[in-house]
Amino acid sequence: MKRLFSDKKPDVFTIGYSGRKISSLIRLLKDFNIEVVVDVRRFPTSKIDDYKRENLERILGEAGFKYVWLGDKLGGYRRGGYASFMDSEEFVEGIERLIEIIKSNVTCILCLEKKPKYCHRRFIARALEEMGFDVYHII
Repeated sequence: MKRLFSDKKPDVFTIGYSGRKISSLIRLLKDFNIEVVVDVRRFPTSKIDDYKRENLERILGEAGFKYVWLGDKLGGYRRGGYASFMDSEEFVEGIERLIEIIKSNVTCILCLEKKPKYCHRRFIARALEEMGFDVYHII
């Protein structure tokens, strides 16, 4: 892996697949030595077949990655907005499950939006950072 980080490798990565071919996504995941991809899309479907949950899980598995869907606990599009959803028991359960994965695997949180500032994964990243995790957004 190229030296991309000054002190230490981040605890967790995030990535958005918008505008990326699946081959490009896989190459990036390999470049960052990702082991587990955690899909946080509440509705894990896409107009692009490769990014539909069942296809993405298969494609990533064939490429050597483990796929985990946590969109039921951490997905966006919440009534009242995502910031208020973060106070829910459901969000806490999702973050706890995500932390279990992060602690034992090189993990990347995946959603649609390429830039995290336009995606709910920025809220997930901020919550993790407040808990002391180092988060790196793959753009």
